[in-house]
Amino acid sequence: MRAGCLLPVGLISAATLSYEVLLMRLFSIVQWQYFAYMIISIALLGFGASGSFVALARRPLVERYPAAFAASAALFGITAVASFAGAERLPFNPLEIVWNPGQLGWLAASYALLFLPFFFGATCIGLAFSRHPDRIGRVYAFDLVGAGAGALGTVGLLFLVFPSVALRLIAALGFVAAALSATGMARHRWLAAGSLGLAAAAIAVWLPPSWTAPDPHMSQYKGLRMALEVPNARVVEERSSPLGLLTIVESPTVPFRHVPGLSLANTQEPLAQLAVFTDGESITTITAYDGAPATLAYLDRTTAALPYRILERPRMLILGAGGGEQVLLALRAGADTVDAVEVNPQMIDLVRNRFADFAGGIFSRPNVHVHLAEARAFAATTDERYDLIQMPLLDSFSAAAAGVQSMHENYTYTVEALRDYLTVLKPEGVIAITRWLRVPPRDILKLFATATAALEADGVAEPGTHLALIRSWNTATLLVAKAPFIGEDVAAIRRFAAENFFDISWAPGISTSDVNRYNQLDQEYLYEGALALLGPGRAGFTERYKFDISPATDNRPYFFDFFRWRALPELLTLRTQGGAAMLDWGYLILVTTLVQAAVLSAVLILFPLWLRRRAPPRAERRLRFGLYFLALGLAFLFIEIAFVQRFLLFLGHPLYAVAVVLAGFLAFAGLGSAIAARWMAAVGRGSAVRGITLAVVVIALLAATYLLALPLIFERLLALPDAAKIAITLLLIAPLAVFMGMPFPLGLGYVGARSEALIPWAWGINGCASVLSAILAALLAMHVGFTGVVTIATILYLVAPALLAGPLDAALLAKRISDPQGS
Repeated sequence: MRAGCLLPVGLISAATLSYEVLLMRLFSIVQWQYFAYMIISIALLGFGASGSFVALARRPLVERYPAAFAASAALFGITAVASFAGAERLPFNPLEIVWNPGQLGWLAASYALLFLPFFFGATCIGLAFSRHPDRIGRVYAFDLVGAGAGALGTVGLLFLVFPSVALRLIAALGFVAAALSATGMARHRWLAAGSLGLAAAAIAVWLPPSWTAPDPHMSQYKGLRMALEVPNARVVEERSSPLGLLTIVESPTVPFRHVPGLSLANTQEPLAQLAVFTDGESITTITAYDGAPATLAYLDRTTAALPYRILERPRMLILGAGGGEQVLLALRAGADTVDAVEVNPQMIDLVRNRFADFAGGIFSRPNVHVHLAEARAFAATTDERYDLIQMPLLDSFSAAAAGVQSMHENYTYTVEALRDYLTVLKPEGVIAITRWLRVPPRDILKLFATATAALEADGVAEPGTHLALIRSWNTATLLVAKAPFIGEDVAAIRRFAAENFFDISWAPGISTSDVNRYNQLDQEYLYEGALALLGPGRAGFTERYKFDISPATDNRPYFFDFFRWRALPELLTLRTQGGAAMLDWGYLILVTTLVQAAVLSAVLILFPLWLRRRAPPRAERRLRFGLYFLALGLAFLFIEIAFVQRFLLFLGHPLYAVAVVLAGFLAFAGLGSAIAARWMAAVGRGSAVRGITLAVVVIALLAATYLLALPLIFERLLALPDAAKIAITLLLIAPLAVFMGMPFPLGLGYVGARSEALIPWAWGINGCASVLSAILAALLAMHVGFTGVVTIATILYLVAPALLAGPLDAALLAKRISDPQGS
């Protein structure tokens, strides 16, 4: 079989995985980032349903292989564009799901539309395996090389073109694969190939941009959409990369005055601003600065200015430079040297070059050093020591209020992160963190609890003496000091709060009479919460609180997850009084998606197989075999999703983590599948169950090793360039993924030897489990952490061989393994 015959397989595999990664980017723009796990689930649903389809219609499809492959690849190209265009135009508003059951129908419609490209792409690959059963290894090679190239290539492509252009190119790739396959047709092959080639060119070049651009159909609840509703507001620049779509908006009629935490006592008008939205939501501003510090006096009246009342001419670090507002505050306060860290090179270029004159050249000043790095990685690897670390407020209030960030892994506000920040402080240094204020409070109390845990982990006996917290009408700023605050510091905090009508919610030595004086609440939640979190009843208070405010850790980095099931009934009864706004929608949407995925996977994967079922073997064996493939489907995706989440800390961005980890697991698991027979012959002595047992033992040992070793590896290698970290990630994944690729083909061969009727069922059950586990793994990680998810997966792998072999065979197998000489 010539390599050219399998080139279409590599191309369609690349296109399918590229589409999966790109959809995550597109839906981060149209909706929010929590759709990533839904996209993985949809992709797996398409693969599972296509497996059932190919199993049932194998003979006629294989007999017309070139035409069937070409048709499926062309349909992938068509639906890649049409499905996204249709899905983004649906009136689906995830924020309404709880009180509007009709939204469940639109969610199902989104699933049905987005499922189609994956179904057609996977059908091509399934046909190739059926057409070349004696060349499975070569088919796997083209499939997996294509998949890896597609997943990683999409990240590189998004540095060069906008997501809408990338979508057209990926769809065109499907038509290229179709054209190449059509050359193998018996009749009219060149006419078909030429027509499909022209279609590829047409979809890549002439397709109207409005069909694929996500911007016009962005959620109406995103900040960008609301900003553009203002008369004469206009987009003056757009930049795109895998890190986000940056949209710069000018509003001359109603100028932007985005100064979070500004005091009600302020009398100076803020300077003109350009708003910079990331994916239509998270907002920062570029301020029109003429170089006169006096024009920035209003910044002295924000909660973020508090540390400058304690520190004089500090050497400071800003983690999240954004458009430069905190750099301006530092310059206004007379900071000696400013190191500003920003993860997005395009944001740096906007302030330093494109809008340099407008911004007063602040990123080019001799005492301002801008570093392109991820905040956590920079803090963990720098040799400098700072008087002040400022962590500004870059996300939007609407996203925080809606709870759409709850599924977003965030390694910036974990216990381990704060310990890293404390390490790079000078002995009298301070960390200042500003967050939006919500009532009843969630973010601030969770941050307070996390800071307390970090201080205690560093050996501080009385963390309350190292903490100070003030609030305005809409923000709160927490100070975390390396050394205890002294009386002079507390006096400065009191003066600053009084001058600006800010309320002190915690400082050493304050009492009930000192709090809730200006921006009065019915109850001083923050002061009462701080007292409880610093006292002996901390655990009970945290458990009783309406929201989850337990400290975030690297094992459970869901800082914005505050959801508690027991609070749901009460909040729903209060929804007409504003209670619905207190719900964490991201969590509920994921749960709804899990239920939806279970129904659709049963309908699209298992039901077709049930309709064409043959006479089954006895029920006991059927149950055991079914449980085996269920366990494998759950275990494989549990580890894969846990690694996506865990490697986010190392790779620095969700899209990088998804693309690299998926590519690594697909490629190396496929290699494991290809060599599974050799593994069985070498160590299993021809016994599939013995080979599987030894493979899962290796999986368990490697998984346990990674749980212990990954934090240490990440700590030492975080400062490496992205390319080096991607290579290291693939090397780390390789051994584990190779062995994870063995149990499925070995189990399929074992089952097929006993009953061919069970092979489609095994495929379908594994597909259903995979669809569910992509979402279930994310939900479990929020409750038991990554360590818990990997531990569950390891247990599933270890029990799988016993399910396959049955009690008697398992006992005999255990004896053979423990006594290989048969003594």
